Amino acid sequence: MLNVALFNQNGEKINDLELNENVFGIEPNNQAIFDMVLLQRASLRQGTHQVKNRSAVRGGGKKPYRQKGTGRARQGSTRAPQFVGGGVVFGPTTKRNYKFKLNKKVGKLALRSALSQKVIDSELTAIDNIAFDAPKTKSMIAVLKAFNEPRKTLLVVDEFDQNVVLSANNIPNLKVIEAKGINVYDILNCTNLMMTEKAIKTVEEALA
Repeated sequence: MLNVALFNQNGEKINDLELNENVFGIEPNNQAIFDMVLLQRASLRQGTHQVKNRSAVRGGGKKPYRQKGTGRARQGSTRAPQFVGGGVVFGPTTKRNYKFKLNKKVGKLALRSALSQKVIDSELTAIDNIAFDAPKTKSMIAVLKAFNEPRKTLLVVDEFDQNVVLSANNIPNLKVIEAKGINVYDILNCTNLMMTEKAIKTVEEALA
């Protein structure tokens, strides 16, 4: 049986929460985690890098010197690749897609491994719920201080609450996501994973 302490948003322990061992208690698979992070990072690349060939660079319309009689090789433009300011040869000129695919089973294994690693490292905090009467940054800061969390925090909620999202907007090193959008990179990129009870149940239903 895998249990973690369940807190309220004031940092007070109110109960113990039982976690699904198939989601939060497996032996982390580092290869699956690596493959998924590589996929996510590759998917973020725009692939819009492009060079200018000799027809695209500016200038070079005039022949630099006459064809014969100078003792030098004949040249038709100063924008040929061998000149400074000339075009680039064989560089990327079309948009490239860096995305690749992973099996769904590998993706789920990577997510379960990342969550289990947070439990192993004692970097998972479970709270019953988080809600504010109005959007105030001070309210969110008070919650973080209650858990002594000046570090990089990922807050996972079951559904977005406008007051919570707006309260977190101006706080550095804090990111709020929905349970359906939880991913390996964001989990590994935080030093504290804070999840509401409903978010944990939603994730367990999707990954169990």
